[in-house]
Amino acid sequence: MNNFIYENRTKVYFGPGCVKEFLVSLIKDYDTVMLAYGMGSVKKNGIYDEILGILIKSGKNVVEFSGIMPNPTYRKVMEGARLARSSGAQIILGLGGGSVMDCCKAVALAAYCKGDPWENYWERKGVIHFEPIPVGVVVTAAGTGSECNGAAIITNEEKRRKTGYDYLACNPRFALMDPTYTFTVPKEQMISGAFDSLSHVMETYFSAPDERNVSDEISETLMQSIIRNIRMILKDPQDYGARSNLLWESSLSENRLIKLGKQCDFACHLMAHQIGAYTDCSHGQAMAVLHPVYYRHIYKSGVEKFSRFARNVWKIREQGKTDAELAKDGIDALESFIKVTGLPTTLRELGIEDQKELKEIADSCHYSPGSYRRIMPDEILEIFLECF
Repeated sequence: MNNFIYENRTKVYFGPGCVKEFLVSLIKDYDTVMLAYGMGSVKKNGIYDEILGILIKSGKNVVEFSGIMPNPTYRKVMEGARLARSSGAQIILGLGGGSVMDCCKAVALAAYCKGDPWENYWERKGVIHFEPIPVGVVVTAAGTGSECNGAAIITNEEKRRKTGYDYLACNPRFALMDPTYTFTVPKEQMISGAFDSLSHVMETYFSAPDERNVSDEISETLMQSIIRNIRMILKDPQDYGARSNLLWESSLSENRLIKLGKQCDFACHLMAHQIGAYTDCSHGQAMAVLHPVYYRHIYKSGVEKFSRFARNVWKIREQGKTDAELAKDGIDALESFIKVTGLPTTLRELGIEDQKELKEIADSCHYSPGSYRRIMPDEILEIFLECF
Protein backbone atom coordinates (compact mmCIF):
# COMPACT_ATOMS: atom_id res chain seq x y z
CA MET A 1 0.00 0.00 0.00
CA ASN A 2 1.08 3.57 -0.58
CA ASN A 3 1.82 5.72 2.49
CA PHE A 4 -1.12 7.52 4.05
CA ILE A 5 -2.37 9.60 6.97
CA TYR A 6 -5.94 8.93 8.03
CA GLU A 7 -8.30 11.26 9.85
CA ASN A 8 -12.08 11.64 9.87
CA ARG A 9 -13.57 14.36 12.04
CA THR A 10 -17.22 13.37 11.68
CA LYS A 11 -18.90 11.65 14.61
CA VAL A 12 -21.69 9.38 13.37
CA TYR A 13 -24.89 8.60 15.27
CA PHE A 14 -26.67 5.75 13.49
CA GLY A 15 -30.05 4.14 14.02
CA PRO A 16 -33.76 4.80 14.56
CA GLY A 17 -34.41 7.60 17.05
CA CYS A 18 -30.86 8.97 16.97
CA VAL A 19 -32.06 12.50 16.10
CA LYS A 20 -34.41 12.77 19.07
CA GLU A 21 -31.80 11.25 21.35
CA PHE A 22 -28.70 13.23 20.42
CA LEU A 23 -29.47 16.44 18.48
CA VAL A 24 -30.15 18.60 21.55
CA SER A 25 -26.80 17.81 23.12
CA LEU A 26 -24.95 18.28 19.84
CA ILE A 27 -26.19 21.87 19.36
CA LYS A 28 -26.13 22.98 23.01
CA ASP A 29 -23.16 25.32 22.51
CA TYR A 30 -24.73 27.23 19.61
CA ASP A 31 -27.38 29.97 19.90
CA THR A 32 -28.03 30.68 16.20
CA VAL A 33 -28.62 27.69 13.94
CA MET A 34 -28.87 27.98 10.18
CA LEU A 35 -31.29 25.24 9.12
CA ALA A 36 -30.62 24.28 5.51
CA TYR A 37 -32.78 22.03 3.36
CA GLY A 38 -33.87 21.37 -0.20
CA MET A 39 -36.96 21.83 -2.30
CA GLY A 40 -39.58 20.89 0.28
CA SER A 41 -39.73 17.09 0.54
CA VAL A 42 -38.67 17.24 4.21
CA LYS A 43 -41.76 19.35 4.90
CA LYS A 44 -44.03 16.83 3.23
CA ASN A 45 -42.66 13.83 5.12
CA GLY A 46 -42.65 15.51 8.54
CA ILE A 47 -38.90 15.46 9.17
CA TYR A 48 -38.67 19.26 8.94
CA ASP A 49 -41.34 19.72 11.63
CA GLU A 50 -39.57 17.26 13.90
CA ILE A 51 -36.19 18.99 13.58
CA LEU A 52 -37.61 22.51 13.84
CA GLY A 53 -39.55 21.50 16.94
CA ILE A 54 -36.36 20.26 18.59
CA LEU A 55 -34.53 23.49 17.74
CA ILE A 56 -37.32 25.76 19.00
CA LYS A 57 -37.81 23.74 22.17
CA SER A 58 -34.06 24.10 22.79
CA GLY A 59 -34.38 27.89 22.56
CA LYS A 60 -32.37 28.29 19.38
CA ASN A 61 -32.56 31.24 17.04
CA VAL A 62 -33.34 29.47 13.76
CA VAL A 63 -32.38 31.00 10.40
CA GLU A 64 -33.78 29.07 7.44
CA PHE A 65 -31.89 28.50 4.21
CA SER A 66 -34.16 26.59 1.83
CA GLY A 67 -34.47 25.74 -1.84
CA ILE A 68 -31.16 23.90 -2.27
CA MET A 69 -31.46 22.22 -5.66
CA PRO A 70 -30.40 18.64 -6.57
CA ASN A 71 -27.17 19.90 -8.16
CA PRO A 72 -26.33 22.92 -5.97
CA THR A 73 -25.05 25.93 -7.84
CA TYR A 74 -22.31 28.37 -6.93
CA ARG A 75 -24.93 31.13 -6.98
CA LYS A 76 -26.90 29.25 -4.29
CA VAL A 77 -23.75 28.77 -2.25
CA MET A 78 -23.02 32.50 -2.29
CA GLU A 79 -26.64 33.22 -1.29
CA GLY A 80 -26.16 30.96 1.71
CA ALA A 81 -22.81 32.53 2.55
CA ARG A 82 -24.37 36.00 2.66
CA LEU A 83 -27.20 34.73 4.87
CA ALA A 84 -24.77 33.00 7.22
CA ARG A 85 -22.77 36.20 7.66
CA SER A 86 -25.72 38.53 8.08
CA SER A 87 -27.47 36.26 10.59
CA GLY A 88 -24.35 35.43 12.57
CA ALA A 89 -25.01 31.70 12.15
CA GLN A 90 -22.86 29.71 14.57
CA ILE A 91 -23.59 26.32 13.05
CA ILE A 92 -25.18 25.11 9.81
CA LEU A 93 -27.52 22.15 10.21
CA GLY A 94 -28.12 20.42 6.88
CA LEU A 95 -31.31 18.40 6.53
CA GLY A 96 -31.30 16.25 3.40
CA GLY A 97 -29.18 14.18 1.04
CA GLY A 98 -25.90 14.77 -0.74
CA SER A 99 -26.84 18.02 -2.49
CA VAL A 100 -27.92 19.70 0.75
CA MET A 101 -24.86 18.44 2.61
CA ASP A 102 -22.50 19.57 -0.16
CA CYS A 103 -24.11 23.00 -0.26
CA CYS A 104 -23.84 23.38 3.52
CA LYS A 105 -20.13 22.57 3.50
CA ALA A 106 -19.58 24.98 0.61
CA VAL A 107 -21.47 27.76 2.43
CA ALA A 108 -19.43 27.10 5.58
CA LEU A 109 -16.25 27.54 3.56
CA ALA A 110 -17.36 30.50 1.44
CA ALA A 111 -18.92 32.59 4.23
CA TYR A 112 -15.69 33.92 5.73
CA CYS A 113 -12.94 33.09 3.25
CA LYS A 114 -10.84 35.88 1.79
CA GLY A 115 -10.85 36.41 -1.94
CA ASP A 116 -12.96 34.63 -4.53
CA PRO A 117 -14.22 31.31 -3.10
CA TRP A 118 -14.62 29.62 -6.48
CA GLU A 119 -11.18 30.59 -7.69
CA ASN A 120 -9.52 29.67 -4.40
CA TYR A 121 -11.28 26.41 -3.51
CA TRP A 122 -13.14 24.98 -6.51
CA GLU A 123 -11.20 26.06 -9.57
CA ARG A 124 -8.18 24.41 -7.95
CA LYS A 125 -7.33 22.70 -4.65
CA GLY A 126 -6.75 25.44 -2.10
CA VAL A 127 -5.39 25.72 1.42
CA ILE A 128 -7.81 26.68 4.21
CA HIS A 129 -6.18 29.04 6.72
CA PHE A 130 -9.28 29.58 8.85
CA GLU A 131 -11.98 27.51 10.55
CA PRO A 132 -15.15 27.25 8.43
CA ILE A 133 -18.53 27.52 10.13
CA PRO A 134 -19.27 24.20 11.90
CA VAL A 135 -21.64 21.92 10.00
CA GLY A 136 -23.88 19.15 11.29
CA VAL A 137 -26.08 16.97 9.08
CA VAL A 138 -29.26 14.95 9.39
CA VAL A 139 -29.10 12.47 6.51
CA THR A 140 -32.35 11.72 4.66
CA ALA A 141 -31.01 10.01 1.51
CA ALA A 142 -28.14 7.61 0.86
CA GLY A 143 -25.69 7.70 -2.02
CA THR A 144 -23.04 10.39 -2.02
CA GLY A 145 -21.36 9.66 1.34
CA SER A 146 -21.10 13.43 1.80
CA GLU A 147 -21.92 13.13 5.51
CA CYS A 148 -18.45 11.75 6.30
CA ASN A 149 -16.10 13.84 4.18
CA GLY A 150 -15.24 17.45 3.41
CA ALA A 151 -16.14 17.48 -0.27
CA ALA A 152 -18.67 19.88 -1.76
CA ILE A 153 -19.50 19.25 -5.43
CA ILE A 154 -20.80 22.53 -6.83
CA THR A 155 -21.93 23.62 -10.31
CA ASN A 156 -20.75 26.96 -11.63
CA GLU A 157 -23.50 27.75 -14.12
CA GLU A 158 -21.64 30.62 -15.79
CA LYS A 159 -18.50 28.54 -16.41
CA ARG A 160 -20.51 25.34 -16.98
CA ARG A 161 -18.23 23.41 -14.68
CA LYS A 162 -19.12 21.02 -11.88
CA THR A 163 -16.32 20.23 -9.46
CA GLY A 164 -15.22 19.96 -5.86
CA TYR A 165 -12.38 18.94 -3.54
CA ASP A 166 -12.30 17.11 -0.23
CA TYR A 167 -11.22 19.51 2.55
CA LEU A 168 -10.72 17.98 5.99
CA ALA A 169 -11.73 21.26 7.66
CA CYS A 170 -15.17 21.01 6.01
CA ASN A 171 -16.06 17.60 7.44
CA PRO A 172 -19.38 17.78 9.31
CA ARG A 173 -18.87 17.76 13.08
CA PHE A 174 -21.62 15.17 13.37
CA ALA A 175 -23.90 13.09 11.16
CA LEU A 176 -27.25 11.82 12.41
CA MET A 177 -28.24 8.81 10.30
CA ASP A 178 -31.68 7.34 10.96
CA PRO A 179 -32.43 4.81 8.18
CA THR A 180 -36.18 5.34 8.63
CA TYR A 181 -35.69 8.91 7.37
CA THR A 182 -34.88 7.42 3.94
CA PHE A 183 -38.15 5.51 3.66
CA THR A 184 -39.95 8.30 1.78
CA VAL A 185 -37.19 8.48 -0.85
CA PRO A 186 -38.67 7.02 -4.08
CA LYS A 187 -37.26 3.66 -5.19
CA GLU A 188 -35.77 5.13 -8.38
CA GLN A 189 -33.91 7.81 -6.42
CA MET A 190 -32.75 5.25 -3.86
CA ILE A 191 -31.36 3.01 -6.63
CA SER A 192 -29.61 5.96 -8.29
CA GLY A 193 -27.98 6.93 -4.99
CA ALA A 194 -26.95 3.35 -4.27
CA PHE A 195 -25.33 3.07 -7.69
CA ASP A 196 -23.43 6.27 -6.96
CA SER A 197 -22.03 4.51 -3.87
CA LEU A 198 -21.07 1.50 -6.00
CA SER A 199 -19.40 3.86 -8.45
CA HIS A 200 -17.33 5.46 -5.68
CA VAL A 201 -16.06 2.04 -4.64
CA MET A 202 -15.31 0.92 -8.20
CA GLU A 203 -13.35 4.04 -9.03
CA THR A 204 -11.22 3.58 -5.95
CA TYR A 205 -10.78 -0.15 -6.61
CA PHE A 206 -9.72 0.20 -10.25
CA SER A 207 -6.46 1.98 -9.51
CA ALA A 208 -2.95 1.21 -8.31
CA PRO A 209 -1.67 -0.51 -6.31
CA ASP A 210 -3.04 -3.77 -7.66
CA GLU A 211 -1.17 -6.12 -5.36
CA ARG A 212 -3.26 -7.65 -2.56
CA ASN A 213 -4.09 -4.89 -0.09
CA VAL A 214 -6.62 -4.21 2.65
CA SER A 215 -8.38 -1.38 0.81
CA ASP A 216 -9.14 -3.52 -2.25
CA GLU A 217 -10.40 -6.41 -0.13
CA ILE A 218 -12.73 -4.11 1.80
CA SER A 219 -13.90 -2.66 -1.53
CA GLU A 220 -14.74 -6.09 -2.94
CA THR A 221 -16.90 -6.85 0.09
CA LEU A 222 -18.58 -3.45 -0.14
CA MET A 223 -19.36 -3.88 -3.83
CA GLN A 224 -20.91 -7.31 -3.25
CA SER A 225 -23.01 -5.92 -0.40
CA ILE A 226 -24.21 -2.85 -2.33
CA ILE A 227 -25.23 -5.02 -5.28
CA ARG A 228 -27.06 -7.45 -2.98
CA ASN A 229 -28.90 -4.67 -1.16
CA ILE A 230 -29.90 -2.95 -4.40
CA ARG A 231 -31.47 -6.24 -5.50
CA MET A 232 -33.35 -6.38 -2.18
CA ILE A 233 -34.63 -2.82 -2.61
CA LEU A 234 -35.87 -3.73 -6.10
CA LYS A 235 -37.97 -6.48 -4.51
CA ASP A 236 -39.10 -4.49 -1.46
CA PRO A 237 -38.39 -0.73 -1.32
CA GLN A 238 -39.37 -0.69 2.39
CA ASP A 239 -36.85 -3.36 3.43
CA TYR A 240 -35.27 -1.80 6.55
CA GLY A 241 -32.23 -4.07 6.43
CA ALA A 242 -31.41 -3.09 2.85
CA ARG A 243 -32.10 0.60 3.49
CA SER A 244 -29.91 0.70 6.58
CA ASN A 245 -27.10 -1.22 4.89
CA LEU A 246 -27.12 1.07 1.86
CA LEU A 247 -27.09 4.13 4.11
CA TRP A 248 -23.96 2.99 5.93
CA GLU A 249 -22.33 1.68 2.75
CA SER A 250 -22.78 5.14 1.28
CA SER A 251 -20.70 6.55 4.14
CA LEU A 252 -18.06 3.83 3.87
CA SER A 253 -17.65 4.46 0.16
CA GLU A 254 -16.61 8.08 0.74
CA ASN A 255 -15.27 8.43 4.31
CA ARG A 256 -11.71 8.05 2.93
CA LEU A 257 -11.26 4.57 4.46
CA ILE A 258 -11.10 2.51 1.26
CA LYS A 259 -8.97 5.19 -0.41
CA LEU A 260 -6.07 4.61 1.99
CA GLY A 261 -2.98 3.58 0.06
CA LYS A 262 -4.81 3.91 -3.28
CA GLN A 263 -4.31 6.29 -6.20
CA CYS A 264 -8.06 6.37 -7.09
CA ASP A 265 -9.43 6.78 -10.62
CA PHE A 266 -12.28 9.27 -10.77
CA ALA A 267 -12.18 9.87 -14.52
CA CYS A 268 -15.71 8.55 -14.91
CA HIS A 269 -16.92 10.80 -12.10
CA LEU A 270 -15.29 13.82 -13.72
CA MET A 271 -17.01 13.01 -17.01
CA ALA A 272 -20.33 12.60 -15.20
CA HIS A 273 -19.83 15.93 -13.43
CA GLN A 274 -19.53 17.72 -16.74
CA ILE A 275 -22.55 15.95 -18.17
CA GLY A 276 -24.39 17.11 -15.06
CA ALA A 277 -23.13 20.66 -15.55
CA TYR A 278 -24.75 20.68 -19.00
CA THR A 279 -27.93 18.69 -18.28
CA ASP A 280 -28.56 18.92 -14.50
CA CYS A 281 -29.11 15.13 -14.55
CA SER A 282 -28.91 12.78 -11.58
CA HIS A 283 -25.26 11.95 -10.87
CA GLY A 284 -25.89 8.27 -10.16
CA GLN A 285 -27.76 7.93 -13.44
CA ALA A 286 -24.90 9.52 -15.39
CA MET A 287 -22.47 7.06 -13.79
CA ALA A 288 -24.68 4.14 -14.78
CA VAL A 289 -24.57 5.26 -18.42
CA LEU A 290 -20.82 5.84 -18.52
CA HIS A 291 -19.22 3.06 -16.47
CA PRO A 292 -19.53 0.02 -18.78
CA VAL A 293 -18.38 1.94 -21.85
CA TYR A 294 -15.51 3.64 -20.02
CA TYR A 295 -14.32 0.33 -18.56
CA ARG A 296 -14.32 -1.32 -21.98
CA HIS A 297 -11.96 1.43 -23.10
CA ILE A 298 -9.45 0.99 -20.26
CA TYR A 299 -9.68 -2.62 -19.02
CA LYS A 300 -6.68 -3.86 -21.02
CA SER A 301 -4.47 -1.48 -19.05
CA GLY A 302 -5.63 -3.05 -15.78
CA VAL A 303 -6.70 -6.48 -16.97
CA GLU A 304 -5.64 -8.36 -13.84
CA LYS A 305 -7.77 -6.15 -11.58
CA PHE A 306 -10.75 -6.34 -13.93
CA SER A 307 -10.51 -10.14 -14.02
CA ARG A 308 -10.34 -10.15 -10.23
CA PHE A 309 -13.47 -7.96 -10.20
CA ALA A 310 -15.24 -10.61 -12.27
CA ARG A 311 -14.14 -13.46 -10.00
CA ASN A 312 -14.52 -11.87 -6.57
CA VAL A 313 -17.45 -9.48 -7.03
CA TRP A 314 -19.60 -11.17 -9.69
CA LYS A 315 -18.45 -14.74 -8.85
CA ILE A 316 -17.83 -15.57 -12.51
CA ARG A 317 -16.05 -18.89 -12.97
CA GLU A 318 -12.79 -18.88 -14.86
CA GLN A 319 -13.38 -22.16 -16.76
CA GLY A 320 -10.19 -21.82 -18.78
CA LYS A 321 -10.78 -18.18 -19.71
CA THR A 322 -7.94 -15.73 -20.12
CA ASP A 323 -7.77 -12.70 -17.84
CA ALA A 324 -8.92 -10.51 -20.73
CA GLU A 325 -11.97 -12.70 -21.39
CA LEU A 326 -12.82 -12.81 -17.70
CA ALA A 327 -12.40 -9.02 -17.45
CA LYS A 328 -14.89 -8.51 -20.29
CA ASP A 329 -17.33 -10.88 -18.60
CA GLY A 330 -17.15 -8.78 -15.43
CA ILE A 331 -17.93 -5.59 -17.35
CA ASP A 332 -20.80 -7.40 -19.08
CA ALA A 333 -22.12 -8.46 -15.66
CA LEU A 334 -22.01 -4.84 -14.50
CA GLU A 335 -23.88 -3.70 -17.60
CA SER A 336 -26.54 -6.40 -17.17
CA PHE A 337 -27.00 -5.41 -13.53
CA ILE A 338 -27.51 -1.76 -14.52
CA LYS A 339 -30.25 -2.82 -16.92
CA VAL A 340 -31.93 -4.86 -14.17
CA THR A 341 -32.00 -1.81 -11.88
CA GLY A 342 -33.86 0.26 -14.47
CA LEU A 343 -31.20 2.96 -14.48
CA PRO A 344 -30.62 4.83 -17.76
CA THR A 345 -28.19 3.34 -20.26
CA THR A 346 -27.92 6.18 -22.80
CA LEU A 347 -27.09 9.88 -22.71
CA ARG A 348 -30.33 10.60 -24.54
CA GLU A 349 -32.20 9.39 -21.46
CA LEU A 350 -30.29 12.01 -19.45
CA GLY A 351 -31.54 14.83 -21.63
CA ILE A 352 -28.81 15.19 -24.26
CA GLU A 353 -30.60 15.43 -27.60
CA ASP A 354 -27.92 16.77 -29.93
CA GLN A 355 -24.66 14.86 -30.55
CA LYS A 356 -22.97 18.14 -31.47
CA GLU A 357 -23.09 19.13 -27.80
CA LEU A 358 -20.95 16.15 -26.83
CA LYS A 359 -17.68 17.59 -28.14
CA GLU A 360 -18.02 20.71 -26.02
CA ILE A 361 -18.72 18.57 -22.94
CA ALA A 362 -15.79 16.25 -23.74
CA ASP A 363 -13.42 19.19 -24.15
CA SER A 364 -14.48 20.53 -20.74
CA CYS A 365 -13.62 17.29 -18.90
CA HIS A 366 -10.56 17.10 -16.68
CA TYR A 367 -7.83 14.51 -16.26
CA SER A 368 -7.87 12.00 -13.39
CA PRO A 369 -4.23 11.22 -12.51
CA GLY A 370 -5.04 7.89 -10.82
CA SER A 371 -6.55 6.15 -13.85
CA TYR A 372 -4.97 3.09 -15.46
CA ARG A 373 -4.67 5.01 -18.71
CA ARG A 374 -5.05 8.68 -19.47
CA ILE A 375 -8.18 9.43 -21.46
CA MET A 376 -7.81 12.41 -23.78
CA PRO A 377 -10.72 14.61 -24.98
CA ASP A 378 -10.94 12.80 -28.35
CA GLU A 379 -11.41 9.45 -26.59
CA ILE A 380 -13.86 10.96 -24.11
CA LEU A 381 -15.89 12.07 -27.12
CA GLU A 382 -15.74 8.49 -28.43
CA ILE A 383 -17.07 7.26 -25.09
CA PHE A 384 -19.87 9.82 -25.15
CA LEU A 385 -20.85 8.88 -28.70
CA GLU A 386 -20.95 5.20 -27.75
CA CYS A 387 -23.17 6.14 -24.80
CA PHE A 388 -25.45 8.36 -26.86
